[in-house]
Amino acid sequence: MSVRLDETDRKILVELQNDASQSLDEIAKKVSSSKTPVWNRIRKMKEAGLIGRTTVMLDADALGFEACFFVLIRTSEHDAAWQRSFLQALQDRPEVQEAHRLAGDIDYILKVRVKNARAYDVFYQALISEVKVHNVTALLSMEEIKSTNVLPL
Repeated sequence: MSVRLDETDRKILVELQNDASQSLDEIAKKVSSSKTPVWNRIRKMKEAGLIGRTTVMLDADALGFEACFFVLIRTSEHDAAWQRSFLQALQDRPEVQEAHRLAGDIDYILKVRVKNARAYDVFYQALISEVKVHNVTALLSMEEIKSTNVLPL
């Protein structure tokens, strides 16, 4: 479904991206509207699939998940059965925060958040015991410089 967004819709989306816990009154004030039209616009954007689920952002470091690894995976397997097995293995592991299939020399990249290197090794051993991969390279992030889910509306 294609939806045309006007400037008010974009302002509402920016406000929701910044802090979805704001009240409708707060959002309406910031976008120079009133509560009911803002609620209607949000409802329509949800129905159109522009707005997904609402969650909270947790502080990984404060919760003890201090290690972030980017895992580069090359595989010699490309058949549908292997892919299903691989995707299921990723879905079954909460440590995998993101997974992308890539063009180029690397087939997949994963963002894996764990408490420490030992926890990463447990993750790695479990993954390779379930699915055959040709090569795995793990890169430890030393510092997160920027991380956002905000789209540039």
